[in-house]
Amino acid sequence: MPRSPAFPPLFPALRSLCATAIASIAALSTPSHADIRVGIDVSTTGPAASIGIPSKNTVLMWPPTLGGQKAEYIVLDDGSDPAAAVRNVRKLISEEKVDVIVGPNITPTALAALDAVSEGETPMVALAASAAIIEPQTDPKRRWAFKMPQNDSHMATVLTEYMSNHGVRTVGFIGFADAYGESWWREFSKLAEIRKIRVVANERFSRNDTSVTGQVLKLMAANPDAILIAGAGTPSVLPQKTLGERGYKGKVYQTHGIATWEFLRVGGKDVEGTLFPTGPVVVARQLPDNHPVKRVALDFVTRYEAKYGPNTITQFAGDAWGAWQLLDDAARRALKTGAKPGTREFRHAMRDALETTTNLTIPNGVLNLNPRDHQGFDQRSRVMGVIRNGRFAYAGE
Repeated sequence: MPRSPAFPPLFPALRSLCATAIASIAALSTPSHADIRVGIDVSTTGPAASIGIPSKNTVLMWPPTLGGQKAEYIVLDDGSDPAAAVRNVRKLISEEKVDVIVGPNITPTALAALDAVSEGETPMVALAASAAIIEPQTDPKRRWAFKMPQNDSHMATVLTEYMSNHGVRTVGFIGFADAYGESWWREFSKLAEIRKIRVVANERFSRNDTSVTGQVLKLMAANPDAILIAGAGTPSVLPQKTLGERGYKGKVYQTHGIATWEFLRVGGKDVEGTLFPTGPVVVARQLPDNHPVKRVALDFVTRYEAKYGPNTITQFAGDAWGAWQLLDDAARRALKTGAKPGTREFRHAMRDALETTTNLTIPNGVLNLNPRDHQGFDQRSRVMGVIRNGRFAYAGE
């Protein structure tokens, strides 16, 4: 008696349908996106909004591709809150399946995000300044962290050199009572000692403070030649305004964190004459023609101000544009490995490509990254600025 066929005659059709269904399910379950997905976390509300808004404005100008591949950008606001920044970063990694994070854009939020990006094996290009975000590189979680702004040590170097060259021998210091202020205190006090500048007072204030009268009276009692305010954004206006109200006549220095249009608007005449270190982009039009960054910086300034109006450029806008350039350069090389966006392999390829960036000129400097340096700027990344006639201007040497 002949054996019955193992399957009915319709099996070839069923097999084809099953194969199609299995392939469809596999495609849905495999985290492989055609686009490169970038998650952006910035502070567009809260005390750091004057920093985050120019960053977001720049993100809205980013070209729609990275490395020649279509890109998708997902922007979230953390409200200047570290806990919210961590929630946003975890959401971008676990739900949005991003290939890379840009931001956060202030030191406390960027530091808070380190665990999330390390656990998610997702590279983060922070828009915050402190070197603590990327150092020490022997810490495994910092292996995934990069950052755009100059290290505070870079800025403190040019600042103390300028002070010394212009006769400042004693300084009073007042900084944020957080990681930004502490980083600046550490770098500034070390370099001030080397340059024989004596720090005669050391005070702190919070980003949300409404009065710093007590701290200012202590600073003035020490009678320094100059006072350095180590803050960022509009909260940095308060100590300087209070100094003016109390009759302080010495020089006031600030850090590169003030280079926002909102700082000028809120500070008004109270911040006229302020000296500060800054990235080249802030004073691009006045840089000497032989400055190595001027052409790239000026190109971005022209485009940014065509969209947002005259005199709207900031350090933070320049950093955000530099972040796109950095990702574009890295993505081009990461894609050549054959790794597909949306996969663990591509995130690792992006991390490796970021770490080997060479001679990339962006609006605030020239980047050369390596396994020991995830920032990559040198002396071409900073100049001295001054607030003159309500505008940021180049202060010269």
